[in-house]
Amino acid sequence: MSNLDSLFDNNIRWADNIKAEDPHFFEKLAAQQKPEYLWIGCSDSRVPANEIVGLLPGELFVHRNIANTVVHTDLNCLSVIYYAVAVLKVKHIIVCGHYGCGGVQAAMGDTQVGLVDHWLRNIRDVYFNKKNAFGADLDDKARVNLLCELNVAQQVANVSHIPSVQNAWEAGHELSIHGWIYDIHDGLLNRITPSINAIEQVAEQYRVKKKLL
Repeated sequence: MSNLDSLFDNNIRWADNIKAEDPHFFEKLAAQQKPEYLWIGCSDSRVPANEIVGLLPGELFVHRNIANTVVHTDLNCLSVIYYAVAVLKVKHIIVCGHYGCGGVQAAMGDTQVGLVDHWLRNIRDVYFNKKNAFGADLDDKARVNLLCELNVAQQVANVSHIPSVQNAWEAGHELSIHGWIYDIHDGLLNRITPSINAIEQVAEQYRVKKKLL
């Protein structure tokens, strides 16, 4: 079994290249973390968040899971969003999916794949609720890609329903939520949803007021 020496070698070269451009980069990085962006993306290894948008370590706060979902029972994701919004004071939350997502494709099928089936249920719900959007003229690839887009739109809405996000707006903080999708075939990003930057853009039944103690 490999001891992964090649990865350590890669790390040394990477750190040396960074320091060649900015000798004090890591000193400044260790002193503070002040990203303006939270990236909620897919765990797919072909979608490297920082590289896609050309940002260095420290400039992008990242959360990734299968099919870039934001679920109201996922304490991991909710904690990341809370920390990003309430502590780091990020100005932008980006939900980024990608075309050809394996999680989305699996959610469209009827075959059990294991424990992940429970996670994919969230995407199956999107598929069911938006079933009228899938015309008979769409081939399999187009159907998957359409659900990738619809899934991003739903997760953007889910982010806007989170109390910590709404509390930030109530406090007057500058915060916008964006829905993007990445095309692995050409490396380009596309906007999927209008940006949400105020409570007035959230459906009334999902608006929650902060409890006064």
